[in-house]
Amino acid sequence: MTTAFDIVQIKPRNPWVVAWWSAAFPGFGHLLLGYYTKGFVLIVWELFINTKVNLNEAMVYSFLGQFDEAKLALVPRWLLLYIPIYIYAIWDSYSKTIELNKHCLLAERVREPIKLFTMNGLAIALLNKRSPRRALIWSLIFPGLGHLYLQRLPGGAFISVSCIAISYYSHLVEAVVLIVCGFLDQARAVMDPEWFCFFPSMYCFAAYSAYVMGVEMNELFDREQSQYFRTEVQPPNYNLL
Repeated sequence: MTTAFDIVQIKPRNPWVVAWWSAAFPGFGHLLLGYYTKGFVLIVWELFINTKVNLNEAMVYSFLGQFDEAKLALVPRWLLLYIPIYIYAIWDSYSKTIELNKHCLLAERVREPIKLFTMNGLAIALLNKRSPRRALIWSLIFPGLGHLYLQRLPGGAFISVSCIAISYYSHLVEAVVLIVCGFLDQARAVMDPEWFCFFPSMYCFAAYSAYVMGVEMNELFDREQSQYFRTEVQPPNYNLL
């Protein structure tokens, strides 16, 4: 039975879009599909192994045209561990999207019942209309708030904590304050580019996923209402064309 708390994917998704998010940051594709545990593990692994490989530092050197420095920054013994997990994250999210698409079509065909209300040790979840734009705005204000607005506690809490950690280690807040005060050179000096490179992917994913989940929650609510009126209100002998 589908519930308001654990539903994430209610219609087929584009596997290439999910694979692209996994390529942008391993674990994001799995979060889109609702595989929270695997997604969290892959994200933590990416944060750990990326800093060991110095991959973001090498990317910054490459963007600046300093290719020799980029080669020297990479750590080969960690890089060989990074590559297979990275490829696996992309392949696994792509294949799982195809599998879930089949389940979504089957659930729609058999009209799987939807539970409007659920309560557990983590939260009380009530399926209701939510504004996707409002979820997007909250995510733009700070990543993770849009998911909390949609009652997606595990994903929202994890994204918020991750962004706080990234902001701390990249000195993003200090840099923003210095930029506002007009001290651009000091802001550039205090910023840690290796950690800052994590932030754009996390920020964009939080906004995208919050908006998509908001739209899907509204579609799920409409489907639940349709099921309710069909079974509880509509006369059994009435055939709706």
